[in-house]
Amino acid sequence: MDTTITAALLGLLEGLTEFLPVSSTGHLLLAGHFLGFESKGRTFEVVIQLGAILALFSVYATLIARLLLRARHEDAARRALVSLLLAFLPAVVVGALAHDFIKTVLFETPMLIAVMLILGGVVLLVIDRIAPVPVHQDALALPFGKSLAIGFCQCLAMVPGVSRSGATIVGALALGVEKRAAAEFSFLLSLPTMGAAVAYDLFKNRDVLDFGAVWEIAVGFAVAFVTAVIVVRWVLDYIGRHGYALFGWWRILIGSAALVALLLGF
Repeated sequence: MDTTITAALLGLLEGLTEFLPVSSTGHLLLAGHFLGFESKGRTFEVVIQLGAILALFSVYATLIARLLLRARHEDAARRALVSLLLAFLPAVVVGALAHDFIKTVLFETPMLIAVMLILGGVVLLVIDRIAPVPVHQDALALPFGKSLAIGFCQCLAMVPGVSRSGATIVGALALGVEKRAAAEFSFLLSLPTMGAAVAYDLFKNRDVLDFGAVWEIAVGFAVAFVTAVIVVRWVLDYIGRHGYALFGWWRILIGSAALVALLLGF
């Protein structure tokens, strides 16, 4: 397949899945495996994630700026920022300690990714049905203890196929956060988490990064950005009306197809 088309497809996949509870990393790694695509130091995958981060920031820029300005004189705004910081901290510690193992072992195991996609789909279907009655309707007003607990849930997503947004959303739902608020908190938490993860990846792999395929990287970046903007604007309304069952079935379907293909030797 032409490398430009492959780059566009992978960028589309990144933009579609980064902020859905379906594991963008799992989808990208499996797609790369079956398409025979690999970038040295995973430069391509790291850089197109920046496109998704920029897309999310463009959607939430006004809210973030308003929150930062209000934090100088409003307790509620300061509490919201502290809440997000607490949720972010566990990933900083675990990610730094386990980075090499995650990248060199877990990321190179397609079978594990497929299994985790399926298991994560089952968990989403179950939590969508049995989640407790929500007691928190505002993503920016969660108690500190619950924010920290969601942060620990996020650490599970360091296993590829689990899904960062899936882990945080399931954790939030189990703690009594309303469905739309759970997704919004996950989105806001992803900004520092993904930003730090990408920066750390670039630093750790600085000696093996390969920016030779500039055109393919640019195509993937642009497609990921545009697609992610559309997804972020759409998904909150969808979740508010329909919940998470669609994403659970999606994970099970993709994971099962990948598992069968891997078992058949593809």
